[in-house]
Amino acid sequence: MVFRGGPVLTLDAKGRLTVPSRWRDLLMTTVQGQLVVAKHPDGCLALYPLPVWEKIENTVLDLSWENDAWRRFMIGSATEIEIDTGSRVLIPPELRTWAGLEKDVKFMGVGSHFELWDQTRYDARETVALAQGRPEPLRNLVVR
Repeated sequence: MVFRGGPVLTLDAKGRLTVPSRWRDLLMTTVQGQLVVAKHPDGCLALYPLPVWEKIENTVLDLSWENDAWRRFMIGSATEIEIDTGSRVLIPPELRTWAGLEKDVKFMGVGSHFELWDQTRYDARETVALAQGRPEPLRNLVVR
């Protein structure tokens, strides 16, 4: 599965997001709506289909003890969630607070998983990234 792009959604008063329909059916049939949400080092939340998360978790668990802080950061923040009958996922309050998610949330497919960004925080990060210029592997990429 490869997830690309995505809309800006509104977080409801209970902290739920509606999973975009273009991915909802796929996630329901392939992983029965089982997902894991965790902190991402860039300041957003990562939302993984359960099998994708399990591979990441195994890699993190295999790290040496010098990386305990990263193990705590990633696995310690991971929370299993499910798509409910209303096609929504409930984002835990402590993770919403950490990522600054209050209202407008960019629900973005980035390959094997999704990132959930506060729209203002994402726009600021994108501006900084663009100002730094494209990395070498992307400099000769033709965009028409």
